[in-house]
Amino acid sequence: MKKNVITFGLMLTSIISIAQTTSSIEDTLKTQELETVFVRSTRAGENTPVAYTTINKEDIDRVNLGQDLPILLNLIPSMVTTSDAGAGVGYTGMRIRGSDASRINVTINGVPLNDSESQGVYWVNMPDFASTVSSIQVQRGVGTSTNGAGAFGATVNLATNNPATEPLVQINNTYGSFNTRKHNLILNSGLLNNLWAFEGRLSQISSDGYIDRAWSDLKSYYLSGAYYGKKTIVKALAFGGQEETYQAWWGTPESRIKNDEAGMDEVADNNWLTTDQRNNLLNSGRTYNYYEYDNEIDHYQQDHYQLHLSHQLNTNLSFTSALHYTYGRGYYEQYKADEDLQDYGIGYISVGLVDTIKTSDIIRRRWLDNHFGGVTFSLDYSKNKFNSTLGGGYNVYDGDHFGEVIWAEFSGTANIRDKYYDNIGEKQDFNIFWKTNYQVIEKLSLFADLQYRTINYNTFGVDNDLKNININSNFAFFNPKLGATFQIDDISSVYGSFAIGNREPVRNDFIDSPISPKHETLQDIEFGYKSIADRYMLGINLYNMSYKNQLVLTGELNDVGNPVRKNVDKSYRRGIELEGSFEIVKGLVWAANATYSQNIIEKFSDVLYDYGQFWDEYNIIETEYKNADISFSPSLIAGSLLNYSPIKGLSVGLQSKYVGKQYLDNTTNESRAIDSYFVNDLNMNYSFETKLVKEVGVQLLVNNIFNEVYESNGYTFGYSGGGNTIRENYYYPQAGTNLLVSLNLKF
Repeated sequence: MKKNVITFGLMLTSIISIAQTTSSIEDTLKTQELETVFVRSTRAGENTPVAYTTINKEDIDRVNLGQDLPILLNLIPSMVTTSDAGAGVGYTGMRIRGSDASRINVTINGVPLNDSESQGVYWVNMPDFASTVSSIQVQRGVGTSTNGAGAFGATVNLATNNPATEPLVQINNTYGSFNTRKHNLILNSGLLNNLWAFEGRLSQISSDGYIDRAWSDLKSYYLSGAYYGKKTIVKALAFGGQEETYQAWWGTPESRIKNDEAGMDEVADNNWLTTDQRNNLLNSGRTYNYYEYDNEIDHYQQDHYQLHLSHQLNTNLSFTSALHYTYGRGYYEQYKADEDLQDYGIGYISVGLVDTIKTSDIIRRRWLDNHFGGVTFSLDYSKNKFNSTLGGGYNVYDGDHFGEVIWAEFSGTANIRDKYYDNIGEKQDFNIFWKTNYQVIEKLSLFADLQYRTINYNTFGVDNDLKNININSNFAFFNPKLGATFQIDDISSVYGSFAIGNREPVRNDFIDSPISPKHETLQDIEFGYKSIADRYMLGINLYNMSYKNQLVLTGELNDVGNPVRKNVDKSYRRGIELEGSFEIVKGLVWAANATYSQNIIEKFSDVLYDYGQFWDEYNIIETEYKNADISFSPSLIAGSLLNYSPIKGLSVGLQSKYVGKQYLDNTTNESRAIDSYFVNDLNMNYSFETKLVKEVGVQLLVNNIFNEVYESNGYTFGYSGGGNTIRENYYYPQAGTNLLVSLNLKF
C-alpha cells in the first residue's frame, strides 16, 4: 500500500500514512491487534463495496472542545447537523443523505445504541463521549450488517479507546462564548505486567446556549478495565451521563426571525399567548425561546454496561461476544396554563351550588424509565484470500412511560405522584448475519452479506392522551447485500453493490396513525471509484436508494399536537458523492467533498384540517402532489478543509460547509423552506513538550467566522378556520461568530 496517503477523515488536517498507522498498531502492543476484533464484524474493510469514512482519534481530538459528537462529524460526506440551543451543546442532531437519526444505525463496540422504541439517538445523554472514542466509521446507505435498528441512511460505528502504551494523566479545559465550559480528567494505567489495563474519565460540560435560557448542564463518566492474555481479551466498561437542559424545542417563529411585528401579533393571536408571552415574542430577537417557566427542563440519566470477550481460537479463527445492559430514566417538566382537569384524570371541582372549576394551571412531568440489555456475538474466519463472519445478537427492551402532575392551582382530590397516564413498551430484537469477502482472482473480490432479523413489539396501558394503547406487532426481515470490488491498478479500484434493508415502524407510528403502519423496504444500489496515491485521494460514489412504503410526515397532527407519519408507496434518493484531497505543497493540504442528490416522493397527499367558518366543523382537505421533494433533504451539500502545518505541532485549518435549501414538508412549497447557508470555521492547534508536562496542547476554534445568519432546522403546520387559512413556520437559529479555547495537559 502507498505511503503518505491523503485521507478525508474528520478534519482532513494532515497527510496520513496508512502504512505507518498499521505498522504502529503492530509494533506497539499485540493486545491492540486483538482489540480490533471487537469492531471488525460490524465494520467495512478495504475491499468492502460500500461508501464509508473512517475517522481516527487524532482527527477527533483536533475538534473535540466540548460540542456534541454530531457537530464534530460535520465534514462527513452528505452530513447535515443542527443544534436546538444554537451552539452545538445540548440537544443536537444529524442527517445523512437526508435521513434523520431514527434511520441511522449507531453502535458502540458493536453494541446497539439507538432507542428501541423511537430508534433515535440522543447524544445529549452522552456528553464528552468523543474523549473516549478511538475511531469512528460512518457507512452511507444500507451498509454492512450490524446489530440493532436497520440502517436506512447510514451506520455509525464507534470504538472506545485502545489501551495506552504507558501510564497517562490528561486534563482538558475549554472556555468560550455563551459561557461554554468543558472540564475533564482522564486517567490511564497503561499496560500493567503486560496483562492489565485501566482507564477512567470524568467530564463536565455547561453552556448558556445561543437561544435564550437554552442552558445545558451535562456530566459524564467512563470506566474500563481489561485483561489481555496471549489469545484472550476480557474487557469491562461502564459509562454514562446525566443531562439537564432548559427546553428549546419550540423553535423561533418565522415572523420573529424576519422582525415582522404584524406577523408576530398573528402568531400570538393564533396561539392564544398571554400578554407576558406576547411581550417575550416581540422583544426577544432571533434568540427567542417560547418557554419562560424557570424549571422548564429536560432531566435524564443513562448508564451503560458492557462486558466483552475476544478469543483467538487458532491462527484463522477468532470469537467475540458481548453482554450489555443500559438503564435510562428521567423526565421533562412543563408548566401548562388553563388546562382541562379531566385531561389529567382530575375531576371537576364544585364550588358552592353553582360554580364548577374545570381548568387549572399545572406543572407536569412526563417520565421514561427503561431497561435495555442483550448479547452480541461474532465468529471471524480469515485465511489467504477468504474472510468470513458469522454474527448476530439478541436484545430485550422494557420501557415505562408515565406522567405526573407535581403541582396544580386546583387539584381536587388528586395527590402528588398520582400517575395520570402509564403505559409499558416491550421489544425483543433478534438478528443473525453471515458476511464474506472472497478474492476470486488477484484483482477481483466478491462480497456477500445475508441478515435475518425478527422483531416483536408490544405496548399496553394508557397513553398521555388518556387513550388505551394495545399494540402487538411482529416482523421478520431478510436483508441481503451483494457486491464486488475490482483493483484496476496499484492506486485505483472500482466497486458496486446491491442491498435490501427493511425497517419496522417506530412507537409513534403505531400510536398516532389512524391505520396500522407498514414496514419500510429500501433497495440500495451503489457504484464507486477510489484512487489513492502519494499526494492525492479521489473518490466518486453513485447511489440509488429506492423506498417502498417509506414513512413520511403528512402535515396531520395527533390529539396532542405531534406530527403524524404515513406510508407512501414509492420514493427515492439518488445522488453522486465526490470526495478528494490534495497536497498542494508540503504542509498544505486541501480536502473537500460534495453531494448532489434528488430526493423525491412520486405521489404524496398533504393534509390540511378545516374547522369551518365558525370553528364548529372538522374536515380534512387533501391535496395530491407528484414528484415532490422529500422534506429536510437538500439537493446540494458540500464540505471543505484547507489545512496548513508550517512547523511541527502547529496546524491551522479553514473548515467550510455549504447546505442547500431544505423544504419543511413534502409539498415543495418555496414559502416553507430553510434557506441555504454557507458557514466557515477556523481551527488552530498547537502542541509542544516540556520537562514537566509530557504534552501541552492549545486549541482555538472560531465558529462561523464570517457571522453567517442562518437556521439549520425547523418545522411547519397549518389549518383553516374562521374563513382563513393559517400557516406557521418555525426555525432553529444558529449562533453567529463564537469561539472556544482549550488548554490540554498530558502527564
